[in-house]
Amino acid sequence: MTDPISDFLTRIRNASRAGKTECSAQHSKMKAAIAVILKEEGYIRDFREDKDERGHKLIVVSLKYVEGAPVIAGIQRVSKPGRRLYYKADDVPRVLEGLGVGILTTPKGLMKDREARRNRLGGELVCTIW
Repeated sequence: MTDPISDFLTRIRNASRAGKTECSAQHSKMKAAIAVILKEEGYIRDFREDKDERGHKLIVVSLKYVEGAPVIAGIQRVSKPGRRLYYKADDVPRVLEGLGVGILTTPKGLMKDREARRNRLGGELVCTIW
């Protein structure tokens, strides 16, 4: 697999569109940090770490629905392994004029786009959620 973050986001997108209550993927620190931001922003109900039958760590995401419709309307990988996109603090794009959330890798860790602008930090735009 060349892009595990894209795989993680695709699993979340597909599971929410299919009406599943949970989805799982292999664990990594970056995926866990993305899940923390998704939970803080209210896009997912919760997440937990688990192990599969071989003992490998998994991250299990509990999806959130409002009146039967998924809370996540869209989730998109922006910066990809073939084309990394970096932004200065002043140039960080707003997702749907501020209605969505962008997740950036900064020197101080993963941050929401609003936090990065507030702290005057730039970085790589990993994904956007709305």
